[in-house]
Order: sequence, then structure tokens, then C-alpha cells
Amino acid sequence: MVLWTLFALMTGVAILAVVWPFGRVPRATASGSDVVVYKDQLREIDRDRAANLIGETEAEAARLEVSRRLLAAADTAPATSDASAATQRSRGYRPGAVAAVVVLALGPLGLYVALGSPNIPGEPAFARVGTPRGNESIANLVSQVEAHLSRNASDGTGWELLAPIYMRLGRFDDAVEARKKALMLNGETATRDADLGEAQAAAASGVVTAEAKASFERAVASDPKDAKARYFLGLAAEQDGKPGDAAAIWRALLADAPSGAQWVGFVREALAKVSNEPIAGPGPSADQVAAASAMSVDERSDMVRGMVARLADRLHDNGSDVEGWLRLVRAYVVLGERDKARAAAADAKRALGDHPDAVKRIEDLVKGLGLEG
Repeated sequence: MVLWTLFALMTGVAILAVVWPFGRVPRATASGSDVVVYKDQLREIDRDRAANLIGETEAEAARLEVSRRLLAAADTAPATSDASAATQRSRGYRPGAVAAVVVLALGPLGLYVALGSPNIPGEPAFARVGTPRGNESIANLVSQVEAHLSRNASDGTGWELLAPIYMRLGRFDDAVEARKKALMLNGETATRDADLGEAQAAAASGVVTAEAKASFERAVASDPKDAKARYFLGLAAEQDGKPGDAAAIWRALLADAPSGAQWVGFVREALAKVSNEPIAGPGPSADQVAAASAMSVDERSDMVRGMVARLADRLHDNGSDVEGWLRLVRAYVVLGERDKARAAAADAKRALGDHPDAVKRIEDLVKGLGLEG
């Protein structure tokens, strides 16, 4: 009896939900202003990320949620503000409302009597779940954005939202096309050119092709301080067999680096690869640079190995420094000691076992450096 009472209440609520709108005059939707608000929120997330106020994981999650709301608002059709016309239409819909009430009241009951099995005991919800849905959110968002863009191909904001998600999923060719459309629809900027070049290089398995190099050169022409474009132009020089040019580009980039820039360590490692300069710890003083310049190649190599050894000792005493572990693994790779790099990665994962995000960064670095297996 309790179950049937519950069904009756649910049916009453459903009927009220159908009938109630016919007694009100529709108001104009606020989807237009919502779109503006969501776009502002996306720009604010990018500003916070650029200022290192939030991490990449938090920024990505925030972008996904705001993107979902932006797409929902963009797809909402604007309502008319003509109250009298809306009232006339609502009167015309009342016969339909009556029919809907009848269907809601009698339809489910008839179907349940014909098809249901009221005498079979219920089954726990978890027993009916076939597969988990834990990782479906990004895939669902991509599907929603793609569906939106299939209807609104000129939505530059949508293409700009989709491109970094493609990059994260490893769909580099799709990321290139999305970046090109965002640049064409939203206008050319140094950031968009650099992002396009990055996608083009990723699609070429990390090789800075002539097309990618042209994108980075356009970015630097627009903004000579663009860090991403300058890094990849140095990488292009290294790949072209010009380590001296690469070192000069990366030294200049480090000299212009803002305080706390997260990419500094990565560029230092790239520079060390082509110039045998120290990579661990903070930058050397002027006296240390002068002393290093007077050393032989073997002496400089010994100095670098000493710095790496000191870093390793410090991390084994205090293993909570994830940035230190990342530097140590990369340092061993630069020195050609890949077995030590693998061992350091294993030690890092044990030391950081209580911090899944940190372990994930170590695992991503191992994959990126080809240390698996």
C-alpha cells in the first residue's frame, strides 16, 4: 500500500509539472547573459593558471565544468518577450495539456500492468550496474562539444575549448584542426599560433616540422617573449643539428623567465643536453659560471655528477619533494644513466606513495622519457 501511495504522489507531482507552465506567461531566457558570464569565467581560470594561483589539474576540472555550462547556455533558444503572444499560445496548448495529464495518469499504470512484474523482488542497484562510469565525464564532454560544433561550426570558443582536450586525449591530428579553426574564427595571436605549432609538433611525434616552425615564428613575431614558441624554436634548432643555436635560444629564454615560472627546470634540462651545463638545484652564481667556464669537459662533467649525487642524497633523506624527484630522473637521463633514472623513479613512487597526483607525475615522466620496461 505504501508503494502505491508513493506512485500516486509521484504521478501527482508529474501532472503538476505539466500543468503549471500553462498558467504562467513565459519569460525571456537569460541564456545570452549566461554565455557572457561563462566566457568571463574561462578567461579568469586562464588568468589564475598563468599566475600559478591554481594547479593544472584544478584548472582543467574548472574548464570542463564551465565549458559544459557554456554549451548548455549556447544551445538554449531565446524566448520571446511578448507576453500577450505567449499567453495566446498557452491557451492554444491547453487541450494538449489535458491529453498529457490523461497519459501521465493512466499510461504508466497500463504499461506496468501489461509488462511489469510486481511480484518479483527488487534487485540491489549495484547488482544492475554493468560497468563503472568513473572516466566517462571527459568523453561525454567531448561528445557534447563535438555535437554542438557540428551544428555551430563557426563557434570559435567551442573550437578553442575542444583543442586542449584533444591534446590531453592524444588526438593530435584533431587538435591541429581545432587549433586552426579557433585561430581562423577568433583571430591570430601569439598564443594561438604557439598552441597550433605545439599541436603540429605533437602530431609529428615531437618533431618540429617546417609547418610547426612557421607557426612558432609567427608567434614570436607577434610576441618576442612568448615562452612556448621560443622553447620549440630552440628544439627545432637542436633537431636541425644546430646545438649552439638551440643553446643560445634557451639561454635567452631562461634570462627572461619570470619568477616562479614552472617551465624553467625543463628548459634548463634541455640546455644541459646540448651544452653540458649544470641542471640540478638553483641557477649558478656569477662566480660559479666563471669557474665552470675555465673547467675542462671532464671537470664540468664531474661537477654535474656531484650536484646530481647531492640531490639524490637529499631526496633519500626527505622524499616528499616531487619536483626534486622529477629533476633527478631527468638528470640521470641527460647523463646517459637510464638504469639509475629508472631506479630513481621507483624510489620516488615509493616515497610519494601517499600522494597519487605526485606519483602520476612521476609515471608520466617515465613514459615521456621512454624509461618503461
